[in-house]
Amino acid sequence: MGCACRPVSLTRPSSAPPPSPASVKPSPSTCLAMASQGHGLSLKRFFCSPIRAIRGNNNPFRSVSLEAECGYGGGGEGGGKDKNGNNGDGGWRGEGSGSSGSQHNHRHFLFFSIFFCSAACSFCHFGLASALARTSKGGSSESEAESESGSVWEVRGGQWIALVPHAYEDCFVVESGIGASSLLRSHFSVAHLWIQCRELFMRLMLPEGFPESVTSDYLDYSLWRGVQGVASQISGVLATQALLYAVGLGKGAIPTAAAINWVLKDGIGYLSKIMLSKYGRHFDVNPKGWRLFADFWENAAFGMEMLTPAFPHLFVVIGAAAGAGRSAASLIQAATRSCFYAGFAAQRNFAEVIAKGEAQGMVSKSIGIVLGIGLANCIGSSTPLSLVTFSAVTFVHMYCNLKSYQSIQLRTLNPYRASLVFSEYLLSGQAPPIQEVNDEEPLFPAVPILNMKPMNREQPTVLSSEAKVAAAEIDNRLQLGSKLSDVVNNKEDAAALFSLYGNEGYILTEHNGRFCVVLKESCSQHDMLKALFHVNYLYWLEKNAGIEARSASLDCKPGGRLQMSLEYVEREFNHVKNDGESVGWATDGLIARPLPNRIRPGSVASPNS
Repeated sequence: MGCACRPVSLTRPSSAPPPSPASVKPSPSTCLAMASQGHGLSLKRFFCSPIRAIRGNNNPFRSVSLEAECGYGGGGEGGGKDKNGNNGDGGWRGEGSGSSGSQHNHRHFLFFSIFFCSAACSFCHFGLASALARTSKGGSSESEAESESGSVWEVRGGQWIALVPHAYEDCFVVESGIGASSLLRSHFSVAHLWIQCRELFMRLMLPEGFPESVTSDYLDYSLWRGVQGVASQISGVLATQALLYAVGLGKGAIPTAAAINWVLKDGIGYLSKIMLSKYGRHFDVNPKGWRLFADFWENAAFGMEMLTPAFPHLFVVIGAAAGAGRSAASLIQAATRSCFYAGFAAQRNFAEVIAKGEAQGMVSKSIGIVLGIGLANCIGSSTPLSLVTFSAVTFVHMYCNLKSYQSIQLRTLNPYRASLVFSEYLLSGQAPPIQEVNDEEPLFPAVPILNMKPMNREQPTVLSSEAKVAAAEIDNRLQLGSKLSDVVNNKEDAAALFSLYGNEGYILTEHNGRFCVVLKESCSQHDMLKALFHVNYLYWLEKNAGIEARSASLDCKPGGRLQMSLEYVEREFNHVKNDGESVGWATDGLIARPLPNRIRPGSVASPNS
């Protein structure tokens, strides 16, 4: 016979018997008896099969002997035989024999086994949550069918209780098929324990209301970030060990000298973080590319620290450079993380999404630290072996980072994404969906050779190749925040431009093949988005209608290029905004970092005066 494991709940007996629920009766097939004697505990469960007993000594929480029975009679206290002739071993016992060293090693092995199993279960829970999120639509149809039949389910944690309409009163009552005995049996089932653990994990790691409370890209991003967090902590542990060997702590060096070197190294790192903060607006415009660059920078800093044992006399120089890189990377990571979390908050639950992200990060870091310590103990002071291990971990780290950023679907409009949306609208009359635009957007627009598109992605259904070409060219030719003196050469052009754009927050003209947008002092993010739509229409006139740029004074006259395009923008801008909002785009303004040039228009003479 196979082993039959039946989970049993143990509770410490109290002085007063607990009140028994009035509506719950024991099942006829199950009898549960408990007897307490002093501080001893004896819990017995009777089935048709032989009796299984769990007994404790005088302290019920100190030592418990659990006896498992296989077949009919095997595994008893006497270690007898079952009817097949198999010897029983008496099950698991709290008392044992053996050396203290073997027990110590056994405890360590058991601890790490449980820890890694818990980590694996965590990622399995993420996968289970993903499956539940993807099958929510299928379950909704079943729910509708049940609701049509008149039944209602009351959910209490992992318990589902069926409620049916009362035959004579206007209320719902518990269905007779689900009685107290079935609820009692479910309380002791493995499935119930699994549901409770899953719900606890989801409450700790996922925002309340998941998956409806976050966007569809949140789970994929969190999974990839969890794996990269483990790899990052492993690299950190290996780099820290290398630094300690470099300063000689393993050889009995004076700790004070090491502390002085460490403070000097970190001080230079803090200075680099302060200097880099001036570029914060760049992180809003292209957060994915900057975040991947920060991860590369962080790994480069770890690599420099890994080399310090080979050059211990250059510890301060190498350590300072590595510290500066790590500090700069941490600044970029913190800045871009806020952009991502703000996009995930589908119900404006920004704080909760951030809190759950930090909790997920702590789990990944804990697993990474344990694995890093284990690898560090195996590697020791071998620099070549450390570099090989570090290279493998770095590859995993960068790959997971790349996949996590490719899974993010930003809903804000920077110049490139806005050009894709506007170009497709001018070509087909509809705004492209968020996922297609994000899949097409390069991580590094300024360095095309570094751009990698997601593999196995779906073919776009709305976004056309013409719109992609237009967006790339417009992004290269756009100059947001131009100086007026650089684009206007005479008084007639200046007067014509000020007259045409008198009610706008910007002045747009074409100069030397570039779309130059001069921003007024009162220009807002909404005005810049409107100016970019104007630029896209000028490009469309150039490519599809063959209308080339002339002098500004001629283009501003009635029927001229600038005058005609401005009329179209005034008429169509609200329509393209509404179409974009209907597919999920945030069209309240343009996320850009223009040049710091602004103008304050005064009284300008008319070009005809």
